[in-house]
Amino acid sequence: MEYDHILIRYGELALKGKNIKQFIVRLQQNIREALYEYEQVKVKRSLGRLFVELHGADPTPIMERLQKVFGIYSLSLAIKVNNEEEAIKEAALHALLSSKNAKTFKVAVRRANKNFPIRSQEMNQILGGHLLRHSEGYTVNVHEPDVEIRVEIREKATYITSTVVKGAGGLPVGSSGKSLLLLSGGIDSPVAGYLMMKRGLEIEAVHFHSPPFTSERAKQKVLDLAKILTEYGGSIKVHLVPFTELQQEIFKQIPERYGMTVMRRIMLQISEKICQNNHILAVTTGESLGQVASQTLASMNTINEVTNIPVLRPLVAMDKEEIITYSRKIGTYDLSILPYEDCCTIFVPKAPSTNPKREKVLQLEEGADFTSFIDKAMAGIEVVTVDAKAIEEDDFSDLL
Repeated sequence: MEYDHILIRYGELALKGKNIKQFIVRLQQNIREALYEYEQVKVKRSLGRLFVELHGADPTPIMERLQKVFGIYSLSLAIKVNNEEEAIKEAALHALLSSKNAKTFKVAVRRANKNFPIRSQEMNQILGGHLLRHSEGYTVNVHEPDVEIRVEIREKATYITSTVVKGAGGLPVGSSGKSLLLLSGGIDSPVAGYLMMKRGLEIEAVHFHSPPFTSERAKQKVLDLAKILTEYGGSIKVHLVPFTELQQEIFKQIPERYGMTVMRRIMLQISEKICQNNHILAVTTGESLGQVASQTLASMNTINEVTNIPVLRPLVAMDKEEIITYSRKIGTYDLSILPYEDCCTIFVPKAPSTNPKREKVLQLEEGADFTSFIDKAMAGIEVVTVDAKAIEEDDFSDLL
């Protein structure tokens, strides 16, 4: 007897009412994509649960992969048996004896199949007595057991588990629409992308690069950050915008104090055009309120004026330490801090305005014409699809 299934629980999705099926189907699809390397593995759904049939595959790397799939509340290795008392007893005993360093246990039976002849409480007593009689050194502790033997008696089979592993939570990626992530290469924007994927958004990314002021390594760094994010949400399209001429023109025609504000407004305008061309409904940024001059409330208000598209800022209330903690958790921090400048850091004004007035910025823009430069930047966009493949340890070792 062996653990031959992974039982998957979804928490928040159970509250979706009549729309629940589309969320579950999307989660099932995302799990299949996350396990694309394991051809023998099958993903099945049942009322209230999803199941991964292992068919001999090593469960350890599969469990690790599934912990990064949004929409999963928790998961457990499971033994599947027929809905027969003796088979359930045997599997429960195997689950107990295979639990390492356990001295106390509890049995918890959930009888989803109401046609099973033995009620849950009675089955708890039957299994508890069986485990005590056929093992040595174990005692029952219903409050704080070393191991909890969970038994789910379902319509077609019974599943026995002894461990519960926390999942990523949230909603399945792709169930809430799509957003364009402004991916700079720093610490903040990958975390913003991660948090929006957790709320069910599929993301594409846009990166503004300014060669020769920004290097090819800086661009590759962004693609590598996107690759890490694919572990949580599948393949990502990255729109690489050539920004050199446009950026130089901005700081040529606009006073230095307002250059950053105008540059951000034009970035948002270009991002909106990319959204319109790709049926994307929102933009996501890594902005945190008050972190830098362009992220004051006044700056956000003036920058947002150029678009009607929703601008999502999941980090807006976080401080830097909180963002860094997330960055370490998702595996982007070490890459984000590599010293390759992006276009937002190469022309930083000495004293940027922290309270730019809309009227002043509009007046400055009226005296300038960036239309042809914006059109040229749009025409030069390169789109790279970063595939959702396993990250190798040496993928960005040459950048260290």
